[in-house]
Amino acid sequence: MLLSFADLAALAFFLAVWTGHSLATEGRFFSRVSLSTAMNRQREAWMRTMARRELRMIDTSIMQGLQQGTAFFGSSALIAIGGCFALLGSSDQVLNVLGDLPLSQAASRPLFEVKVIGLALILAYSFFKFGWSYRLFNYCSILIGAVPLRDDPGASREIDIAVERAARMNVLAGKHFNAGMRGIFFSIGYLGWFLGPVVFAVTTLLILAVLVRRQFFSQARRSVVDA
Repeated sequence: MLLSFADLAALAFFLAVWTGHSLATEGRFFSRVSLSTAMNRQREAWMRTMARRELRMIDTSIMQGLQQGTAFFGSSALIAIGGCFALLGSSDQVLNVLGDLPLSQAASRPLFEVKVIGLALILAYSFFKFGWSYRLFNYCSILIGAVPLRDDPGASREIDIAVERAARMNVLAGKHFNAGMRGIFFSIGYLGWFLGPVVFAVTTLLILAVLVRRQFFSQARRSVVDA
């Protein structure tokens, strides 16, 4: 069997931690508000504030910044995928290097290639999340442009509907961007698998600890959450 029981257990643990953290961030398990949830409320407040402005150049500039950041991480994920294919072409050399590292377990070339393909799949997942997020931010820009001005007679109801529509699109774009970022973060924990299943489990826990602190106990969260 290519993957040992320890490898399968570590991989299942990794996927469970990733899924659990994603659900916890969305408020599925805990009543404590996460940083992402708090920022979603700020996105909605931003759209309401935008509707009261006559000149919305500020809002379009913010949207451009969000799109540029999303495009940067999408491009980075695509480059990293290319690096994974380069690793497949240099498997023997990389295995020799890994064999000299402490805590590293001897691995066959087929097992190494399976791990590299797994890493490429994680990065591909992140790339598609960033790509879709970029598209949604673009749609949100269009929806912002479609919000009527306050001076328009009888536009109050239309403004409320348009603001709600733009806010939902903005929140959704941010959700996919955050999912892509989680994929990038957990891909770092995935690297521990190249040293063995035990190291894989440890690096997964370390990444989880960092992400939990940032989402639920960081100064960034305290800056946007009242309690």
